[in-house]
Amino acid sequence: MKTTGKVTGIISNLVTVECNGPVSQNEICLIDLQGVKLMAEVIKVNGSKASVQVYESTRGLQIGNTVEFQDHMLEVTLGPGLLSSNFDGLQNNLATMEDVFLKRGEYTKALDEDKLWDFTPIVEVGQQVVAADWLGEVKEGWLPHKIMVPFNFEGTYTVKSVAQAGQYKITDTIATLTNAEGEEVKVTMMQKWPVKVPIGNYLEKPRPFKVMETGVRCIDTLNPIAEGGTGFIPGPFGCGKTVLQHALAEQADADIIIMAACGERANEVVEIFTEFPELRDKHTGRSLMERTIIVCNTSNMPVAAREASVYTAMTLGEYYRAMGMKVLLLADSTSRWAQALREMSNRLEELPGQDGFPVDLSAIISSFYARAGYVTLNNGKSGSITFIGTVSPAGGNLKEPVTESTKKAARCFYGLSQNRADKKRYPAVDPVDSYSKYLEYPEIVDYLDNKIEKGWVDKVTKTKYIIRKGKDAYEQINILGDDGVPMSYHEQYWKSELIDFVILQQDAFDEIDGSTPLDRQKFMLDLVLDICDRSFKFDNFEECMNYFKNLINTCRQMNYSEYQSEQFYKYLGQLKEELNHE
Repeated sequence: MKTTGKVTGIISNLVTVECNGPVSQNEICLIDLQGVKLMAEVIKVNGSKASVQVYESTRGLQIGNTVEFQDHMLEVTLGPGLLSSNFDGLQNNLATMEDVFLKRGEYTKALDEDKLWDFTPIVEVGQQVVAADWLGEVKEGWLPHKIMVPFNFEGTYTVKSVAQAGQYKITDTIATLTNAEGEEVKVTMMQKWPVKVPIGNYLEKPRPFKVMETGVRCIDTLNPIAEGGTGFIPGPFGCGKTVLQHALAEQADADIIIMAACGERANEVVEIFTEFPELRDKHTGRSLMERTIIVCNTSNMPVAAREASVYTAMTLGEYYRAMGMKVLLLADSTSRWAQALREMSNRLEELPGQDGFPVDLSAIISSFYARAGYVTLNNGKSGSITFIGTVSPAGGNLKEPVTESTKKAARCFYGLSQNRADKKRYPAVDPVDSYSKYLEYPEIVDYLDNKIEKGWVDKVTKTKYIIRKGKDAYEQINILGDDGVPMSYHEQYWKSELIDFVILQQDAFDEIDGSTPLDRQKFMLDLVLDICDRSFKFDNFEECMNYFKNLINTCRQMNYSEYQSEQFYKYLGQLKEELNHE
């Protein structure tokens, strides 16, 4: 029998309920508001009273309204049909909702239960299986979608029967399993899983050992992210966080893209909905939306829904990882998720931490980032979730709690600079402050040595040193004036500018320059470092400036030319002629 209760207190979306039976932490309940059922989650239990956060507006809620607890946590529905969908944080399918933002108590089915799928069995009768083992396969678009033993099954099961190849609905039984006691369990293509519990049905979770190619030079060349790795992009508003994430979604070497818009402004969410269906997949030439899932909650939605969206997105990522796929999860912005946590913590009158955030903010962020990773599945296959979140620090202050807490959890830091954005140097990733801790991993160093060339990490370190020296020289020139420093300072500065304009800056909207493969990145970096290794003799700083401007223009023209094309070699010959003339 389900536990019920009565509303005894209301503070915005925080509701206090007097319970007549046992309730669990994070349990879902439904509050009756004149026939409309409002979904809420238990976040605190104190004696017979439970504090629940409501996922929708509590306008009109009164003391005495009845509450019914559901005996389960917030769950997502997993099965074929997730790709190309737009969900909110509760996995309501936004395409089937009449009014996304106004109607309360309206919850839709996440998947189409009437659609027929072409099922092909993988297992045989009599085979032993455990949770997350593959039973069969359907084609979701052009991608293979594995039908798995439900993740909540414990122990070993025997396949008693499996459906023959044919068309089935996701609610049809496709296999019958028996456990050690001989009890039969029917399995469909659909299952449910609580979003705040990681899907951990895999053999092992090794440390990341290979790089995920993104096509973005400032990431791949200087600060690569590992497949199954974590990174974050902090920066002030208007510095290009969203555009950079869109570029990563379009170009990264991943099978599945999941976009989590957590607390974004409504106009930005509309842009995602309208732009993603028009993006072309760089790898297949098809629509990018065919392998994308969007989970969004706008900033005008209640804080509870904003918090749920990131967990829903991560659970969907873990589901596809269990199929042996490479998932890229992009969250924009985790700052608004943290702000939602702060609002609920304040309403609960908990002891506040720095800037009013919960004292356990760092632990919450770390445990969430830890759900990403590269895993080896029970059948020896591998899957991964690469997670990159954005942080929107107030006033661009990178010392605030959310940024500092995320730094401890994420291995890659792509700090966006307001100064670079103002100068239209995009992506505005600061090359001095940004870093990738994966370059310290021996496994990643070996991978890059084999993938690109021996000693590649040393070249990256040398490039960063030249950039740093150029920044120091620029500061001295600004203080002492053009004529107040040695000519070597101007040379150092313009060599760093050469790297900046040719390697770091990239036009995300250009068909050729928008995505750069690793072999082209290597060629261009070798070319630029060859120039930086040369010693030049200039009579004055203007001569130095004009000379390097010509080199920069020629190299940038090469970036806009198809690699190894006739036009590319034309600019290469022009560049070598200028260097030989010197």
